[in-house]
Amino acid sequence: MHGLSFDIAHMLAGSLVLVSFLMLYQVRLTALLHALALHALVLAASVAWQAHIQDAPHLYVTAALALGFKAALIPWALRRIVFRLGIHREIETVGGIGLTMLAGMALVALSLQVMLPVTAMEDPVAREDVALALSVVLIGLLMMVTRRNAVSQVVGFLSLENGIILAATGARGMPLVVEISVAFSVLIAFIVVGIFLFRIRERFDTVDVGALDAFRGGRA
Repeated sequence: MHGLSFDIAHMLAGSLVLVSFLMLYQVRLTALLHALALHALVLAASVAWQAHIQDAPHLYVTAALALGFKAALIPWALRRIVFRLGIHREIETVGGIGLTMLAGMALVALSLQVMLPVTAMEDPVAREDVALALSVVLIGLLMMVTRRNAVSQVVGFLSLENGIILAATGARGMPLVVEISVAFSVLIAFIVVGIFLFRIRERFDTVDVGALDAFRGGRA
């Protein structure tokens, strides 16, 4: 049973990394938001499996929060924002998709190289999950750095937070109060970002970060 538990946990954590690459590859906002929902769905499945193999019922609450907020509510609300702002278009990237994907693969290799030796004495399931979770976090950071659109940078932040949750649950979980506070802090941050994006759109008629930098330079 331990071998099966390891295989399924490893498959789900690895799937989260693959979906992170899928998000990194997307060049249109609507496709990126669909990938974000899939990312949260895989996270919910991974957390639910960890709840099963750890015999930790409180992790089912975390899985339910990920499924309800991250896989359904937040992608739906972001799609509403995209529709209201009228920004159905391609996402501009720094350096192009090819270089970004290569950088993502390098970050995954770095995560495995750093984390696997450090966690050599830990439980094999937790060891693999933490290493792959760090990959998800770094890919989320890469997405935030290489995307010029503010909405796609928000998506990168949300995927980064998914990696943190995966690491916490793989390392024998977090207290339930911490999980709930994280979920609500993400929700509040999302509401603030939504209002911020509307204000940017109203003031500058764009949410392109490069255009905003050019406007700031023109004012200077």
